[in-house]
Amino acid sequence: MALLAAESVSKELDGRLVLRDASVELHPGRCLALFGANGSGKSTLLRILATLWRPTRGEVTWDGKPVSRVRATYRRQLGYVGHESLLYGDRSARENLLFFGGLYGVPDLERRADVLLDEVGLTRFADIPVRAYSRGMTQRATLARALVHSPRLLLLDEPFTGLDAAMRAAALKRLRMSCDEGVAVCLVTHDLESGYEAATDVAFVRRGRVEPSAATSLEELRSEYSGEGR
Repeated sequence: MALLAAESVSKELDGRLVLRDASVELHPGRCLALFGANGSGKSTLLRILATLWRPTRGEVTWDGKPVSRVRATYRRQLGYVGHESLLYGDRSARENLLFFGGLYGVPDLERRADVLLDEVGLTRFADIPVRAYSRGMTQRATLARALVHSPRLLLLDEPFTGLDAAMRAAALKRLRMSCDEGVAVCLVTHDLESGYEAATDVAFVRRGRVEPSAATSLEELRSEYSGEGR
């Protein structure tokens, strides 16, 4: 059984149907990468899965139960990276991790924060206010924030934005670690190479529907992606 499933989910925004009967399943230890043209509905689907938006029609289930009935339990087991970092700019990365980890009652929190800061390459900058960070540094701190409570599910919207090659490799390594730990991962990205490298499963969002990709190589994925939006 899928850990998280969306069944025939639709979303109407400003009179326009952005998602049309979209269905997707996320399983423990698997990473689904979603690609698609701008405006195809990728981020909308992720926001619905994260319970930030309600679907106009359809249902999202967690462990077989409607998310609407177990929202609080579900959110405690979710790590989300969206377009906003949700970090406090006047606090350091370390202080942010200690704050958010404290909300979840994370045991041995200081050690957990130190480990994550090392994994995302921020140990040297751990005590600098986040507002002084570059875009890439903020993105790394945001990923650490999403991981601090050891979630069972990760939903990531453009997680590789602003990362240089070394930090992209570190982020990919951390995502693989999460999958190896049994975490279910869904990421939305325009970075074909990183998304393909991270994923165990690949799909496209086309005209508001999720369609599995037939690509078996990065070259095939590039060819398939080149036709998107036409």
